[in-house]
Amino acid sequence: QVQLVESGGGLVQAGGSLRLSCAASGDIARINIMGWYRQAPGKQRELVADIDGDGITDYADSVKGRFTISRDNAKITVYLQMNSLKPEDTAVYYCNMKPFVYPTYEYWGQGAQVTVSS
Repeated sequence: QVQLVESGGGLVQAGGSLRLSCAASGDIARINIMGWYRQAPGKQRELVADIDGDGITDYADSVKGRFTISRDNAKITVYLQMNSLKPEDTAVYYCNMKPFVYPTYEYWGQGAQVTVSS
């Protein structure tokens, strides 16, 4: 059984910072891409950032320059450092891991609430 366990969400004032972590455990296939998605109330889930095995990253325009994604392959862990947070960043954040056999399957975390107050 595969588990992705997220941590680091919470409540922060606008302009503040949070760091999300997501660690994988279990019989996990070799991971290619690790990423973070978010879903705000009434909106579709959207990609926030992802990173491949070579360290190449991709960010949503709305978070460029403020968020940084990184990964630790040995620990099968992905991080999201979020700085200069805005109220519009409020959402449930989900980590995602795509093995090389994707799209046959992929893994999702349980979600972490991030709330940014104005």
